[in-house]
Amino acid sequence: MDNWFRSKWFVRLFSLAFAIFLYAFVNVSDNNDPGNTDSTYSGLGEQSELLSDVPVEIEIDREQYVVSGVPESVQVSLQGTSGSVTPLVLQRNFEVFVDLEGLGEGTHVVELEHTINKNDVKVYIEPKTIEVTIEERASEEFTVVADFINEDKMANGFEMTDARIEPSTVTITSSRSVIDAIGTVKVYVNLEGVDGSINSRELPVNVYDLQGNELDVRLDPENVQVSVDVNNPSKSVPLSVATTGELPEGYSLNSISANVEEVEIYSTSNRLEEISEITTEEVDLSEINESGTIEVPLQLPEGVYAPEMEMVEVTVDVETSRVFENIPIEDEGLSSGLAFNFLDPSSGELNITTSGDAAIINELSIEDFRAFIELTDLNPGAHQLPITIEAPNDGINVSTEVEEVSVEISGPEQANQSEQPEQDEEQAQDQAQDQAQDQDQD
Repeated sequence: MDNWFRSKWFVRLFSLAFAIFLYAFVNVSDNNDPGNTDSTYSGLGEQSELLSDVPVEIEIDREQYVVSGVPESVQVSLQGTSGSVTPLVLQRNFEVFVDLEGLGEGTHVVELEHTINKNDVKVYIEPKTIEVTIEERASEEFTVVADFINEDKMANGFEMTDARIEPSTVTITSSRSVIDAIGTVKVYVNLEGVDGSINSRELPVNVYDLQGNELDVRLDPENVQVSVDVNNPSKSVPLSVATTGELPEGYSLNSISANVEEVEIYSTSNRLEEISEITTEEVDLSEINESGTIEVPLQLPEGVYAPEMEMVEVTVDVETSRVFENIPIEDEGLSSGLAFNFLDPSSGELNITTSGDAAIINELSIEDFRAFIELTDLNPGAHQLPITIEAPNDGINVSTEVEEVSVEISGPEQANQSEQPEQDEEQAQDQAQDQAQDQDQD
């Protein structure tokens, strides 16, 4: 063995191995150091570590007292040999605590302590001392109320009718001063988009003081079950058709009606009580020139819905009139050898006025009508006869300015006598023409 230490190669190899060991030890310590730990080395084997966020424990009878003023965590600085400091850093097998046993109610300045029991490690805690307040622990039972939010954003036509909370009360434990400051214990129920009842929704309980500040207290239980009954009220109301404008000139409105008399509408109960009738959107009469059926949307007030009937069919019955002029009056049944002529109207023509569905009236022509008088078995002489009108039987109305005509029927002799003056007049006209031609020739 002595010969090995006398060998320079052995000493060199030993030195190299020892250097590698130290390098590896330092790297292992750095790699295992938590992110909240700062390391400092002061010479070989000496180490300094700064640990943050070290939790603080409280030693006191928690069933009797409530403590405030104790920080959740502190900073701890460790200084000592690497062999002692490194395990503490890696394992965190120590505690920082404040011992309040034996202290009564009130405010106290106390020192933070630790459980590290190593002579070669120095421990520094920041802060070193703290001011704490010890109060008597109190517990009381409070009623939980529900705060319904976004009730106006429920699904269309739905409303809340009833709500239940199970359990309806919770036990709150804290200091007496906090218990006395409690103003409200509530759960928040969000009704946005709700379109059906809520069954046993679990919600956290919130506690507030009289100024609305949230309090940190112990709750038993921390959550409650909330059930909400939701309804979708509806009722049937009469439907009327709203119009605007006027029909084109020459047209008149017989009727306008929807294909249903009532509509089932949905909304909240209060809103439904205000509504006694629903109308359609306005139908513009100025754009209508014939009868027919059109689809018209409903005019629903805000917050009112009719999901089963968004559109209705509206039937419009439009009437117009038209005059057919100079229709000849025909005769039927005049006996052979007799003749007749019109006394009144002397023209033997009349005008026919029609009225009815515009679509039908506009398709009619003069050939669709016939006017005649019946002369069967009538003797010569003057007669007052009714006029018969034949027209298309399509529900149109037909009228004339005259309902009867005056005619005179003549026999063969009367006919010849009435024709003789005409013949004499024609002969006189022919003679006058011949004389005029002779004079021109001279």
